Amino acid sequence: MQLSGIIYSFPKELKLFIAAFLVVLSIGFYTGLLFVGETSGAEPTGIEEQYLGNEADIDPEVMKFKKGQYEMLSIIHTHILSMSFIFFLLGAILLTTKINNNLKLFLLIEPFASVILTFGGIYFLWTGFLWMKYIVMISGILMTASFTASVVIIMYQLARNPTAIGDTNKST
Repeated sequence: MQLSGIIYSFPKELKLFIAAFLVVLSIGFYTGLLFVGETSGAEPTGIEEQYLGNEADIDPEVMKFKKGQYEMLSIIHTHILSMSFIFFLLGAILLTTKINNNLKLFLLIEPFASVILTFGGIYFLWTGFLWMKYIVMISGILMTASFTASVVIIMYQLARNPTAIGDTNKST
């Protein structure tokens, strides 16, 4: 079955449904990033403090305590499950777009690697591997870039009228 480019043949209602889903999904995704920025300052030391606490600081701006085992397992469990569903659904839509196959394959697989590296890295950071804060930061940036690129590509192709450009696929 040929999936590449069938996004152009989707009925208008399906295109609107997908666009609405992507808008709401993006609001949720970027709100999560705002939360990360607020709680960690989006920097390696802030990530470390978020999970290991800052009780050693004499005068911290905000006092933070090391997360407990149950809290860590809950954070990791819920994020890995929810992010895998997010990237599965986003990837299923991305499969219908017409882009370079290598780029498509990267955008389909990379987010899953980043989810494991980000949240696995948070767990290893919590257990004492302090250098993992850099892996968490890099994989989080890659995950965000992949999410953003996928959404932009899909939204562009949802809005595009391929018949006006001379594409052989018909838009409805």
